[in-house]
Amino acid sequence: MLQIGNTLISTDVLEKKFVCDLEKCRGACCVAGDSGAPLDEEELKILEKIYPKVAPYLTEDGRKSIEKYGKYVVDSDGDYVTPLVNGELECAYTVFEGGIAKCGIEKAHADGKIKFKKPISCHLYPIRINKLKNGVEALNYHKWDLCKAACTFGKKLDVRVFQFLKAPLIRKYGKKWFEELEIAVEHLEK
Repeated sequence: MLQIGNTLISTDVLEKKFVCDLEKCRGACCVAGDSGAPLDEEELKILEKIYPKVAPYLTEDGRKSIEKYGKYVVDSDGDYVTPLVNGELECAYTVFEGGIAKCGIEKAHADGKIKFKKPISCHLYPIRINKLKNGVEALNYHKWDLCKAACTFGKKLDVRVFQFLKAPLIRKYGKKWFEELEIAVEHLEK
């Protein structure tokens, strides 16, 4: 583990290779899983506010599920997550393009309709954040068989998890934090 400020970073985040390969996985992370994407509490208000601009991007089933279950739900672990289509399928915010699952929120962002890119848990995947006592956050690499192609692609390109996730890590923790991370990794390698 490496500590920077109030974060503990798993060595897997620093060492494992990973680059999403949508052509191979087809966006399976938007479709598979026991519950929707984890949400931070501040993201709940954002989803309420942006939903009218995001709704036109969503599938009919996605919109119906959000109308039925809400813009977010509480899962079996007591965490806020995005709702699932019919309460059991893909994330209700998922859209499909050419057979690839993508994020309707991110599409609205790309079109300049909203400033919010997508939930930080999605943007940071395969990093999962566990909130510990005293405000410390543990950043762990989440290994999922669905992402075997991403691991292979990351090895081929020689890109580590933290490098692949530079933009979302800066979004979450700031540029100074990321620079400290790079310096710490460089120091560890010497």
